[in-house]
Amino acid sequence: MSADNRTPLEHVHAVLAQLKEMRHYSKTYVEQLTAQWLLFDGELKSLKRADAIENLMTRHAELHEALEAEIGELETLAVKLQPPPEESAAA
Repeated sequence: MSADNRTPLEHVHAVLAQLKEMRHYSKTYVEQLTAQWLLFDGELKSLKRADAIENLMTRHAELHEALEAEIGELETLAVKLQPPPEESAAA
């Protein structure tokens, strides 16, 4: 199905999938950066680079939090966009 023929719900699901993938990689990268920062904290301070790395870690954490918030909002929207359940013919 082409992007032009998607329903709003399908668009929301596509964006959710992308954001969840970004969240996964974001978390992994923050963990890797944190591990490196902890290993070389003393050296980074002596090179006057610790503040720059800490700033990156803070900004990355903020991105991760924003991704979490948007994923929650879109999941709520996806529930609202679900078509109502069809009533059974036996009723």
